[in-house]
Amino acid sequence: MDASPVPPHPPMTAGAAVARGLRKRCARCGRGKVFRTYFKMNETCSVCGYAFLREPGYWTGAMTVNIAACEAWFFLLFVGTLVATMPDVNWPLLLLFALLTNGLLPVVFFPYSRTLWMSLDLYFHPADGARGAYADRPGGPRGR
Repeated sequence: MDASPVPPHPPMTAGAAVARGLRKRCARCGRGKVFRTYFKMNETCSVCGYAFLREPGYWTGAMTVNIAACEAWFFLLFVGTLVATMPDVNWPLLLLFALLTNGLLPVVFFPYSRTLWMSLDLYFHPADGARGAYADRPGGPRGR
């Protein structure tokens, strides 16, 4: 295990947590990249060492964020299209919106949902985030 002290970081605001998540940056320092490719996460932050890998089940919250964001966007498109095309609703257009929104948007939003979830988790549970909740446990990046 790494015994080096963790550098202190000032408390994060909710706005900073959301901004770091939307920029796909480290939840702790805001500078390191979380993803090395669109779907592959780095194990730790290259700047501060914060562990990005988590215990099984951790990303269920990120999936919930992803689904909620996609369904909210679909609802806005659905209602907007209904209002714009009343009284002759264009159902094929609505079907196209449904397929695109519910088929492609979850894939596009995938990395953002993970980084948003990780940043908000660190905002609400700062004591757990010194090195990352899974960093020093067996199977974690530093617990191997």
